Amino acid sequence: MIKRIGLLTSGGDSPGMNACIRAVVRTALYHQIEVVGFLRGYDGLIDNQFCILNHKEVSGIINKGGTILKTARSERFRTTEGLKQAVTTIQQHALDGMIVIGGDGSFRGAIELAKHSDIAVLGCAGTIDNDLVGTDFTIGYDTAINTAVDAIDKIRDTAESHDRVFIIEMMGRDAGLIALRSAIAGGAEALLIPELNNDLGDLIEKIKGWRHNKGSRIIVVSEGDEVGGAYKLAETIKPYCAGLDVKVSILGHIQRGGAPTCMERVNASIVGYHAVLELMSGKRGCMVGIINRQVALTPFENAVKHIERIDPVLEKLIKVLSH
Repeated sequence: MIKRIGLLTSGGDSPGMNACIRAVVRTALYHQIEVVGFLRGYDGLIDNQFCILNHKEVSGIINKGGTILKTARSERFRTTEGLKQAVTTIQQHALDGMIVIGGDGSFRGAIELAKHSDIAVLGCAGTIDNDLVGTDFTIGYDTAINTAVDAIDKIRDTAESHDRVFIIEMMGRDAGLIALRSAIAGGAEALLIPELNNDLGDLIEKIKGWRHNKGSRIIVVSEGDEVGGAYKLAETIKPYCAGLDVKVSILGHIQRGGAPTCMERVNASIVGYHAVLELMSGKRGCMVGIINRQVALTPFENAVKHIERIDPVLEKLIKVLSH
């Protein structure tokens, strides 16, 4: 019987985390399960910083970005001492299960937590990067790409008015999936991300024809791309821009914030709801995701494998439509 569970958000914040928290808490309370929320991720678990989550605590948060539980990346949890203290906290609260909302690093922590305790641990994929295996969209991704597309649309107005080349850098140190979809939706003329074989020679040849056949010129680049980011790319292409002014725009952490989209709120609610049900049914060591509109469970060990190849249809799409 599951009578008491823990809940924390870990790693980078993402829009929709609060919607997931709300779904976990309300589903648990519906089934007479108490929820202990730990503040600031695994650091809060180590330091026993907690609050009892009830209906009032999660009222009115579904539309808010960030996370009411706050979040952090914990270096202490990587140590033997920190891990032991986290397990002690779990034992003190007599927890029967734990739900972790986070990304790759958070789930690696969940794996270690499960190894060193008897607690059942499940995860909800919360990261704007969408780089986890076992779900079509992670919590935060849809909002992040909508924020990015809105920025591209606004920057394009200036690009067209001044005959400028704009290089827009997206977040994505290890993955370029935010840049990929926002480039397609924003009608970018070029895209550089870690998952593609980027040929600067091809890009330069493209640029040479832009003055005559393009009304606007937008290059989207992921911060983790091999070219070294937007500023380095700008230095490289300036000599080939034939008098066109080259500008750089770094979107940065604006992509993490803001109210979650409708789809975000629905998906986050679905995975939070099912995380509780799966704990009740005896599942453990898995990430709860949505694949082809169906709830799917993926072992943590498989979920944390980075997606190294993007959808070939999207790869072809960006190549053809940016021509």
